[in-house]
Amino acid sequence: MTDVDALVVGAGVVGLAIARALARSGRSVVVLERADRIGSETSSRNSEVIHAGLYYTTGSLKARFCVAGRKALYQYCESHGVAFKRCGKLVVAADEDEMAALRALAAKGAANGVGDLSLLSAAEARGLEPAVACVGAILSPSSGIFDSHAYMLALRGEAEGFGADFAFNTPFVSARVEGDGFLVEAGGAEPMRLKVGLLVNCAGLYASLVALGVAGLDPALVPRTRYAKGNYFTLPGRAPFSRLIYPMPARHGVGLHLTFDVGGQARFGPDVEWVDRINYFVDPGRANNFAEAIRRYWPDAPVEKLAPSYCGVRPKIVGPEQPSADFRIDGPSVHGVAGLINLFGIESPGLTSSLAIAEHVVKIADGSPDSR
Repeated sequence: MTDVDALVVGAGVVGLAIARALARSGRSVVVLERADRIGSETSSRNSEVIHAGLYYTTGSLKARFCVAGRKALYQYCESHGVAFKRCGKLVVAADEDEMAALRALAAKGAANGVGDLSLLSAAEARGLEPAVACVGAILSPSSGIFDSHAYMLALRGEAEGFGADFAFNTPFVSARVEGDGFLVEAGGAEPMRLKVGLLVNCAGLYASLVALGVAGLDPALVPRTRYAKGNYFTLPGRAPFSRLIYPMPARHGVGLHLTFDVGGQARFGPDVEWVDRINYFVDPGRANNFAEAIRRYWPDAPVEKLAPSYCGVRPKIVGPEQPSADFRIDGPSVHGVAGLINLFGIESPGLTSSLAIAEHVVKIADGSPDSR
């Protein structure tokens, strides 16, 4: 049996950021990961966008951590050699019926602390992006893209540099309170037991299952995790845009937007497809919905050439008929179990927010109240 100060369950981007932050604080850290590598699910199946912070309810964890995390993420990429591009984005209103919502979105972004937003006329938007179709737009200069895989590798390298250990192919099985910490059982080919003082559950799609495996935690405080698959399609060649193009957001998503990777390859998505089981199959038949959405802001898009690309699954803690939920980061003041921190519903903007989330978790671990 091994004694460690902190056990992090999940080696996605948030788990990596938390492991790094805890190890930097001087704690001994072990990271359990059920897969054979870091970031193999939600963290590596997304748009790789650095979000500015427009979309989220003012004062929410999503809004606060997105704005703080975006600033920290740009600094981290620059100082650690992670490729990024502060390319900016346009959020476009396709018709006059969307203009009121566009103005309200700009006001929300400003209230969230995004201080560089501009409302543009259709002519001003086309002056920046001649191929775009809209009646008005928001320009967000601080939005960008980055190499999320290089970022995760950098976080892992730093965590290990500060002494953190990683156990891959090692699923969390159970935990129970023992003394001033937890006795944790982990599975895999080489099962292990660990005595840990701090248990951080950031297992993403499996966070609810992990939480239910902690003896002494009231199951009523564990939300059900639902799966919302997001599919992506690509077009051959380069799109005639230098900025990201986003439609007006829809429930549970920010719309079928046009993004590109740091190599310039354009991609479209994600949509929202509620599923009962995790799967990574992209149905080619969904191309018709993509074509209709893309033509609203890019009428000349060669949508007949759309091809399925990849998909990811978001860990939602609400159902399709409910409003979107905030991040949940539950420490002892929420559930009463000393040394336990549960993270639920860490979806977009979790990637952008990762460094800010990690800082918040360390504050809880240090005894700060996890109030908002």
